[in-house]
Amino acid sequence: MDFALSDEQRLIVGTTRAFVEAELYPREAEVERTGVLSREVIDAVKAKAIAAGLYAANIPEAFGGAGLDTLTWLLYERELGRAGFALHWTCVARPSNILCAGTPEQRAKYLAPCVRGETWDCLAMTEPDAGSDLRGMKATARQDGDDWILNGTKHFISHADIAGFAIAFMASGEEPTPRGPRKRITVFFVDKGTPGFTVRDGYRNVSHRGYLNQILEFDDVRLPASAVLGEPHEGFEVAGQWLGATRLQVAALALGRAERAFGHAVDWAASRKQFGQPIGRFQGIGFKLADMATELKAAEMLLWHAAWKYDKGTATDADMAMAKLKATEVLAFVADEAIQIHGGMGLMDELPLERIWRDARVERIWEGTSEIQRHIISRELLRPLGA
Repeated sequence: MDFALSDEQRLIVGTTRAFVEAELYPREAEVERTGVLSREVIDAVKAKAIAAGLYAANIPEAFGGAGLDTLTWLLYERELGRAGFALHWTCVARPSNILCAGTPEQRAKYLAPCVRGETWDCLAMTEPDAGSDLRGMKATARQDGDDWILNGTKHFISHADIAGFAIAFMASGEEPTPRGPRKRITVFFVDKGTPGFTVRDGYRNVSHRGYLNQILEFDDVRLPASAVLGEPHEGFEVAGQWLGATRLQVAALALGRAERAFGHAVDWAASRKQFGQPIGRFQGIGFKLADMATELKAAEMLLWHAAWKYDKGTATDADMAMAKLKATEVLAFVADEAIQIHGGMGLMDELPLERIWRDARVERIWEGTSEIQRHIISRELLRPLGA
């Protein structure tokens, strides 16, 4: 594994960081103050992101994206992660890779407009009674002739307010297994405006102001067979093939935010003086910086190693779980310590630290909780021994 970045990777990192600092940082305070990311800001920043070649960079080149390899894509994600989530996720969108699994007709209808910045997608999996246990979902899809009828509720669905369509995972039957019946899942494209499909306001939350969640309701929503993404009843197989790296994406975003907080902590420790010297010279502060730097490096190495293996086709679920677990927990640790180093000033909104601290909390929950990641890691350790 070569730890040196290529010229192209350094260019992408530099271009992305410059864009984040020039276009996203100046808009963070307004989003935090109002809790709203206006359409005017979205359109203005999106146009600049498209012009800079930063939009939809996760999508393969054959489908109109930048076609970045996994490691380069995560370097880019780390830089975007330094900014407020609503700004980078909405204005520099990365459409769901699962759209690439569609037929040519589906890609033309759904993927291409997302790549061009004309609309957004939203993934609809989570339900009030189905979070980590997605096969416990109660929203259903049943066949009626050549059509499908969808019923049920999804919640915590990010940016469904601006998305032009949902990618909805629905229970479509059962199959026998040695451990008993298991639900089969089918994935559907559901356009906004489809009769019976309603998008309602979601919940107020502490993390990521301006990045909203919605509740989706399906009341006898009738869809043609052409709305199925992939094969009927094979939704988890499609998700496993195309959404496997999302945990690495969360890890990269968390790493970028942690590095920003760490940068503030180092600067403050070097410039803030008490008792006649910079506070970083005091062991209580200096050791905090040393621990933060070490944890950041550990998270970085786990992430880059998993990305390297992913491109070689050898990454395991545990590799990705370790990267996500470590990066998100390091973010929480670094954000908290950075505030402690700043003292009361760290809690003031003149600095981004209190926002980073608040936003960090959700990272240990979505895309699989820390407990789920630990379960994945321990399962992979025990399985070879028959346990």
